[in-house]
Amino acid sequence: MRGLMQDWPMLVHRLIDHAALYHQGASIVSRTVEGDMHRTGYAEIRARARKLSRALTKRGIRPGDRVATLAWNTYRHVECWYGIAGMGAVYHTLNPRLFADQIAWITNHGGARALFYDNCFAPIVEAIAPKLRHVEFFVALGDEIAPIKLRKKPLVYEKLIAGPSSGNKGDFDWPALDENSACGLCYTSGTTGDPKGVLYSHRSNILTALLAGQSPGLHMGPMDRMLPVVPMFHANGWAIPFLTALSGASLVMPGPRLDGASIYQLLEEERVTITAAVPTVWMNLLQYLEDNRLKLSHLKRVCIGGAAAPRALVEQFEDKFGVEVIHAWGMTEMSPIGTMSAIKPPLDVLPRARQLDIKAKQGYPHFGIEMKITDDKGHARPRDGKAFGRLKVKGPNIARAYFKGAGREAFGKDGWFDTGDVATLDEYGYMQITDRSKDVIKSGGEWISTIEIENLAVGHPDVAEAAVIGIPHPKWNERPLLIVVPRPGTAPNVEALLAHLRGRIAKWWLPDAVVFVDDIPHTATGKILKTELRRRFVDFKFTS
Repeated sequence: MRGLMQDWPMLVHRLIDHAALYHQGASIVSRTVEGDMHRTGYAEIRARARKLSRALTKRGIRPGDRVATLAWNTYRHVECWYGIAGMGAVYHTLNPRLFADQIAWITNHGGARALFYDNCFAPIVEAIAPKLRHVEFFVALGDEIAPIKLRKKPLVYEKLIAGPSSGNKGDFDWPALDENSACGLCYTSGTTGDPKGVLYSHRSNILTALLAGQSPGLHMGPMDRMLPVVPMFHANGWAIPFLTALSGASLVMPGPRLDGASIYQLLEEERVTITAAVPTVWMNLLQYLEDNRLKLSHLKRVCIGGAAAPRALVEQFEDKFGVEVIHAWGMTEMSPIGTMSAIKPPLDVLPRARQLDIKAKQGYPHFGIEMKITDDKGHARPRDGKAFGRLKVKGPNIARAYFKGAGREAFGKDGWFDTGDVATLDEYGYMQITDRSKDVIKSGGEWISTIEIENLAVGHPDVAEAAVIGIPHPKWNERPLLIVVPRPGTAPNVEALLAHLRGRIAKWWLPDAVVFVDDIPHTATGKILKTELRRRFVDFKFTS
């Protein structure tokens, strides 16, 4: 017997419909690429998104076609997502921080028929245009076109959505779609080979927004003002453009200026209550606050994801500035929400120092996310907070395959997706990433967590950033090398750094050497690029 409930497909456009009708008081504030501030609301975003849907339809874009975006976080980019998805096409995000050849490869692999770009990226578009096999037209996201040399002149976004006869009405009717229809396409960073495409559905995007609103979660409401520093081209924008529309929260978009001073200006002037970004962004902000002796007047919660948040970073936000840290973990393949760290009974009675240790973990999963750790043969490992294992997940917002069939080995026949992370699970359900499987150090038959050493090292007052890699060793197979970027104006001492680590990690985890460098390379999404570090130190030898 089936239930007698209505069949109401979960489609992305329903989010913006809801926000436009019930959250007219919310604001969408953008720092534009040109530098000025733009203010609008959900109703206008919806109207303009519908105009875009109509314009794309008139230009021959059909349901299932990919439409690429090369853009920062602005109101126009939000309109593109809703307008592209609303008419049944697929928004296809491109990361401008990648090399031009990588961007061209991803665009071609995704099969994008159109490319929308911010004018500041005109040089990139000009460089890759001759290599793009499927793109039929380009659209400059503005009311004019920056100088660019293309075979065919780009369209102007504002003229495109106005149309020669459309007037000001957003009278496009969203088509009836299956909720499992493709909606968005985002590529992994490709640190272990070619980038892989993750094809989201309307259903998975709405489920992700609902999951992110659970506890633990971002728990946003209409009184919140969200500043997503994490770019929309990074892991589905952490689903924030959908979550804000669902919750009615205001949206403050930072545009291209992501330095500490610019972020602080928005936090204060726009009375931001919640924000989200990778750890390196928050390290830069905290350094700016310290250098200028500033406080945070309105901020209540900060979401940190994309890489492990050092305990010292959590402690500084919470104990010095009174801002709650939501330590999150997820993946492009998970839409991307997986876990968030929050204190729950019976751990709420623990001493503050112990609670900080727990908050430095990646947290426990939301409803809808199943999680386990296994050994290399697939046997389950104990949930005791000590045993390491390969982290595997399954759930309704997790990919079951990559676009065009790449990377099949990550998807088990039993439905479990192998994340490529090595992690522990404790008896309360808290998960802690100890490494990527490709980065874990195997020393004397045992595993050493590079992330745990890195996070402890960053807690030293003279350390700006730290990375750990494994160096071949004749007896132990591999041993850890600690690579440190000193804080400006300091001269850290090797023995002092090692003394800082002693007693906090197992004795045999202690790095065999420490080297100081001017910079540590990062991927296009802000993660430490350990493949490059291993290349730099390929000839390094331990002295004893």
